[in-house]
Amino acid sequence: MSKKKKQFKETTIEDYYDLKIDKVDELVAALKDGGDQPETEVNYEMNANMGVDDPKNVTRRGKQRKFNPYSRDKLSAIPTWIKAIFVKWWFAGVVCYFIMWGLSIRDPLDLVVIVGVVLGLIVDIMVNPAFNYMQSDEREYDPYIMFPFPFKAFWTLFANILYYLLVIYIVSQLYFGLNTMINVANGTEQLIHVGVEPLLFGTFTVIVDMAFIGIKDGIVALVRRQKNKKKEGAVNV
Repeated sequence: MSKKKKQFKETTIEDYYDLKIDKVDELVAALKDGGDQPETEVNYEMNANMGVDDPKNVTRRGKQRKFNPYSRDKLSAIPTWIKAIFVKWWFAGVVCYFIMWGLSIRDPLDLVVIVGVVLGLIVDIMVNPAFNYMQSDEREYDPYIMFPFPFKAFWTLFANILYYLLVIYIVSQLYFGLNTMINVANGTEQLIHVGVEPLLFGTFTVIVDMAFIGIKDGIVALVRRQKNKKKEGAVNV
């Protein structure tokens, strides 16, 4: 029984890889019949495929731009910290413009709560996913994210909301302290009030945000260092 099974397997494999000559003849005949149809022209010239003849690749002086397949775009040449800080600053300014100016909320506590919730939602839904999309295997955008997780977790939404509630509260205290310092330095009875506007609000928000992220990164580094020391001590023992 075993010999029969083995012979059957060998014959089926041979039949499977056997060249079907009749099928090849049918394919050649089909190609000959379709020879009257117009053939599509294929350009095998390297210059045409590289866009050398494209007017967009010609400078104003008529010179041909050199094609470099390894060239980097202008956006990738910008340092990571500039892009990360600008994105965080811009979104904070947008929230100030549309929420604080648009809604015209008078109660300070309600304003802090609403702005903190909106900013936390935007960071979790838009900013952090954009950072995760742009960064490489080196995770260069992690130092600019409070919760740098490569996957989308549901709990990060609530964590970012609570975190930015704290950030916006401290930003409001910075405005209060700035106005107090200006009035004390002025020394007059006329009070000077620095209003909330997107540029300064975005700057304060980024400063507070990066301060908290820096503290978090410092704590994580200390914990990792202690763990590495314990591992090294265990290995030496």
